[in-house]
Amino acid sequence: MSNYPNIEETKALIKDLVTIPSPTGYTKDAIQFIENRLAKSHVQTKRNRKGGLIATLPGKDTRKHRFLTAHVDTLGAIVKEIKDNGRLKIQAIGGFPFNFVEGEYCTIHTVGGEKITGTILMHQTAVHVYRNTSELKRDTENIEVRVDAVVKSEEDTRKLGIEVGDFISFDPRVETTDSGFIKSRHLDDKASVAILINVIEKLVADQTELPYTTHFLFSNNEEIGYGGNSNIPPETVEYLAVDMGAIGDGQRTDEYTVSICVKDASGPYHYGLRNHLTEIAKANQIDYKLDIYPYYQSDASAAIHSGHDIIHGLIGPGIDASHAFERTHESSLKHTENLVYHYVQSEMVEE
Repeated sequence: MSNYPNIEETKALIKDLVTIPSPTGYTKDAIQFIENRLAKSHVQTKRNRKGGLIATLPGKDTRKHRFLTAHVDTLGAIVKEIKDNGRLKIQAIGGFPFNFVEGEYCTIHTVGGEKITGTILMHQTAVHVYRNTSELKRDTENIEVRVDAVVKSEEDTRKLGIEVGDFISFDPRVETTDSGFIKSRHLDDKASVAILINVIEKLVADQTELPYTTHFLFSNNEEIGYGGNSNIPPETVEYLAVDMGAIGDGQRTDEYTVSICVKDASGPYHYGLRNHLTEIAKANQIDYKLDIYPYYQSDASAAIHSGHDIIHGLIGPGIDASHAFERTHESSLKHTENLVYHYVQSEMVEE
């Protein structure tokens, strides 16, 4: 157990995941990657109609189930309009201000399968031409994509196969540092996806019998609010979302511990499950922080809003600069993975 988790393997898997484009609505490649990987361990999986993937590990008790989720969908954009000059107007997918992606490299994914690169810029970027560029609003009127092709008109761009409704993914620019950090876009929530995959593979490799049948949903609509609100078996008692912990002024969450959420914008999480998670952490030398996320809702929140009668909780690695250029530390990944690993082997909380 001393060699688990192998954080170098976790970081390598995160790097693989963040480089697979998967803005909400265009997650098929990421889901296929996870499905193929779990198939190597002979894990039972199935797709739901929304395109998410559910992996199931049988447990000793089949009358009560557990359900864990992490989301594979990320922030992104979509082509709203092709301008007269051949550049693209876009709309955001997910909640972020456009200044968070200004200057970012991106890829346009055409219906025909072409991948055409570009850069997200203000229309009024040239300071030698536009005096007030710093004062202008970063919005759908002023932000555009400069396509990396010789295009001078709307017709030129359409000839490339680009059309309204094409998805746009952001370059993750993933890097790891000698000091233990991993920085990249889309750590929300691909860091947690990697953690769930690792836990599943560890349990299967060790032939660990879980106390309860446990489902792992890799959801694909979380960034727009309803990723994990369906396909929850009626036997499910506990539902744990594994998502990022939010860092900022007034927050206890940091990049070095696992964050256990007490409350977010949807309301308090289950008191008994929260205390159960903290007791597991204390018993296993897992560093954790309790926290409240004021502008946040999880897949577990979506499940509650959908009317499911479940005990719900939320944990995750601390992610700095959420929905921008994110960063976390390997120690946070280690503590989160350890907490998930021990949680799925624990007894359920008293209802």
